Amino acid sequence: MAAQEPSPPSSLEGNKPGFPKKILANNLEDKHLCNSCQKILRRPLQAQCGHRFCSFCFNKTVSSGPQKCSACIKEDLFEEPTSILKQGGAFPDNAARREVEALAAVCPNEGCTWTGTIKEFEASHEGNCDFMIILCPSCKELMRANEQERHNERECPERTLNCKYCKEPFLLKNIKAHDEICPKYPMICEGCAKKKIPREKYVDHIKFCSKFKAPCRFHVVGCDTSVEKEKIHDHERQCSYEHLNLLLHFIMGIKVSLESLQPQSLEVASQKLQDEKTKVAELSRRCQELELKVNTFENIVCVLNREMERSCTTMEAYNRQHRLDQDKIEILNNKVRQLERTVSLRDLSIVEMEGKMREMSAATYDGIFVWKISDFTKKRQDAVAGRAPAMFSPAFYTSKYGYKMCLRIYLNGDGTGRGSHLSLFFVVMRGHSDALLKWPFNQKVTLMLLDQNNREHIIDAFRPDISSSSFQRPVSDMNIASGCPLFCPLSKLDSKNSYIRDDTIFIKAIVDLTGL
Repeated sequence: MAAQEPSPPSSLEGNKPGFPKKILANNLEDKHLCNSCQKILRRPLQAQCGHRFCSFCFNKTVSSGPQKCSACIKEDLFEEPTSILKQGGAFPDNAARREVEALAAVCPNEGCTWTGTIKEFEASHEGNCDFMIILCPSCKELMRANEQERHNERECPERTLNCKYCKEPFLLKNIKAHDEICPKYPMICEGCAKKKIPREKYVDHIKFCSKFKAPCRFHVVGCDTSVEKEKIHDHERQCSYEHLNLLLHFIMGIKVSLESLQPQSLEVASQKLQDEKTKVAELSRRCQELELKVNTFENIVCVLNREMERSCTTMEAYNRQHRLDQDKIEILNNKVRQLERTVSLRDLSIVEMEGKMREMSAATYDGIFVWKISDFTKKRQDAVAGRAPAMFSPAFYTSKYGYKMCLRIYLNGDGTGRGSHLSLFFVVMRGHSDALLKWPFNQKVTLMLLDQNNREHIIDAFRPDISSSSFQRPVSDMNIASGCPLFCPLSKLDSKNSYIRDDTIFIKAIVDLTGL
């Protein structure tokens, strides 16, 4: 497990690069990859050049100023100014986001059996998986999230324990060193064998312990016996003869040393003794002077001690205030982080509301919808290159409380029409009033590519196959598209025609309202 990398935490604010590729349960498609981090798109943005980026990756790329699109350079499609990435030069690609979030996903953490969609993975599982790998902040060991509590309590070599004797905290690795200095550590008296004597009281105990062995008073003259304090008098009575012998030998040794001195040596010794007395008198005088100075210094030290005590008291007050200030700062920081998260969620809601407002402003409620597609040449190139093979129209309705629908177009064809035809499909979407409508959807649909000279429109119509899942009541945001993969030959658009004017085409859809 130590060879693994720590698992990243969850992020719903778009401040992370893409999802790892290994969360996909199905095959990976290049259109779902970020052109910067090469991971699965998270909160995708589409730049003016058509390439898609994670919101985090795009903002990081342009944070230091406008940059050339590396994907355009790699594909040899670089064209100023559309291939220049800059702040405000990209928009949320909600269609790609829906596609990505609907992909089947599995948890990348070893041992986890979670499955779902990428949207569910990001919302509830990412960062909360019991099997994700995390780093112990103390010993830096990698472990699974569900093992953290046991590791902190039983296994971490850097964990802090409280001494069971003095209750002071210490690191596990310092347990032996702490036991050697712990004032409450229980000790055993070598004399009376009394147990659980706190170290801080051990010295006082042996002073009065009658069983503690102490050297005999005659050890200075040669007695090597150590005797229990309560038996010291018995020892002296029993060994008085030996003690007298030792004392006699000691005195005789001194006498022999004195008799070995010659008279002349005695005079020299006497003179030396006199000199020593003089020196002692001088030392005594100096000692008195030093004692006076010591007394003076002691008075100074007393004054300094009082000042030090006052300073310590003031310092403790400052430290208490500092801790209170730090606690307030931490509380304020938490509030700021909470407000930042709230603002980010509000910004995301505003972006989604703006998208909904744009869709509402483009919506119609009479079953007739005209879709204007500008920048046709560029979008066609994106479809050919596979960067944006499909486009969704805004939603439209048969009535205010009627069916919700949209169109999906492949500018380079799809299925049997790929590379040869423009493919146009009709999509039934989930609406607010679906419970009041008749299902399956059974209204005739007419699709048109408008001739901008109003001469020869390209028209195809069909009546829904009521047995197809495309026309049943939707259970997701939209049903599977159904329509015309061979709607219009691309050769007809490549020649001079009146379907494309000012690099713009118009698609019209008419839903027959008969019977509604």
